[in-house]
Amino acid sequence: MVRLFHVYYPTRTLILLGGEVFLVLGSFLLAILICFGTGQFYAVLSVDSGLYKILAITGLAILCLYYFDLYDFHRALVPGEAYFRLFAGLGTLSFLLAGFSFLFPDFMLGRQVYFAGLIILTLYLVSWRAIYTWLIGKRYLCERIYVLGTGPLASRLVDTLRSRSGLGMEVVGWAGAFGNGSLTREALAGSLESVRRAGAVDRVIVALSDRRNLMPVRELLDLRLSGVRVDDAAALQEELTGRIDVEHLSPSWLIFSDGFRLKPGVMMTERTLSIAVSLCSLLLTLPLIPLIALAVKLSSPGPVFYRQKRVGRNGVTFDCYKFRTMRADAEADTGPTWADDGDPRITRVGHYLRKMRLDEIPQLWNVLRGDMSFVGPRPERPEFVEWLSREIPYYNLRHLVLPGITGWAQINYPYGASLEESKEKLCYDLYYVKNMSVAFDLLIMFQTLKIVFLGRGSR
Repeated sequence: MVRLFHVYYPTRTLILLGGEVFLVLGSFLLAILICFGTGQFYAVLSVDSGLYKILAITGLAILCLYYFDLYDFHRALVPGEAYFRLFAGLGTLSFLLAGFSFLFPDFMLGRQVYFAGLIILTLYLVSWRAIYTWLIGKRYLCERIYVLGTGPLASRLVDTLRSRSGLGMEVVGWAGAFGNGSLTREALAGSLESVRRAGAVDRVIVALSDRRNLMPVRELLDLRLSGVRVDDAAALQEELTGRIDVEHLSPSWLIFSDGFRLKPGVMMTERTLSIAVSLCSLLLTLPLIPLIALAVKLSSPGPVFYRQKRVGRNGVTFDCYKFRTMRADAEADTGPTWADDGDPRITRVGHYLRKMRLDEIPQLWNVLRGDMSFVGPRPERPEFVEWLSREIPYYNLRHLVLPGITGWAQINYPYGASLEESKEKLCYDLYYVKNMSVAFDLLIMFQTLKIVFLGRGSR
């Protein structure tokens, strides 16, 4: 796993991405060479800024493939689906290139170059994906994992590793095979000694809930000294999932773990970034505001804007503003409740506003006022915060930072409308608080564009 922007990515995914960047560049360079010949090749690249145009096309191509989830290591795509998404991404790229060429004629390198480049790129990518899929399926290229432990954490880790072949990790054994009745220090020590003699694993993951009585320290040390990597299950699970499991948190872990450092310099830089992004977003959406206001007003009786109390940093409440998407009397009979799928209280216009996240445009004002940040945990209502704080351990840790319009939980988990869903979202919120940085915020903003464009996670 490689850590970039405070998120861990499998080395295989980065190799896949790097290989396809190289193929896009090579395809269009080869297309120029075919169309113009060696005599004009360097002239096209230098005089006509061809190299910069090809770099722009490369970025656009990778963006198209990214939007079709072809680099999402959390999803295991079957070969048929992967190729369907690949052709869909290339089709989108061809339409975008045609549009740019029509709107910006100076962007043209020649229709024949784009046509030839797309054909070459399609052949290259299909072949590369086939070779890549064949290679990652080879067992000798996988890291062999032994999971030392039983219980929910070990079980979830084994399920995660076995369901994601793209991680390059193969579970060759785990202590859950012993059964809880025969799980003793001696049994675990014997299994590790057999593993060490056979040289059967590359990494041991310790997932013991009772380390004091069960952990075979000497055998683990022998494995470590023989070159086998030994890791903690909670740390690996955090790397693989981008979340922190609240059920296995302890005060000592929070004290000694790397992260949760809310430095004033970082907070000030993030605040500046939030203001800049909010101002730019407000300018871009300014023409839409009167149209949305008119649509809300005509769709149902009631005010255009909706004001609601939310809990912010350090538990301070503030008024959160949104375009109204429900009936004016939506909670007259029920009181505070979460929205459900197909909620009858949501108006017809409100459904589309929620789908495109346009109802949250007024929250840019909350960001400028200092109630919210552009990126952070979503602010929750005081009534729910009081209840969730009693039911979920460490729930109030999400209030260490300003809440946000978007956040790590919003791009990784759908809308939370129950206790269990709120607990899941908290796992992602804690990961964000622990790894908070400007680079992480920029990554979340970039991925938010994809979520909004595809209309995912709304309710």
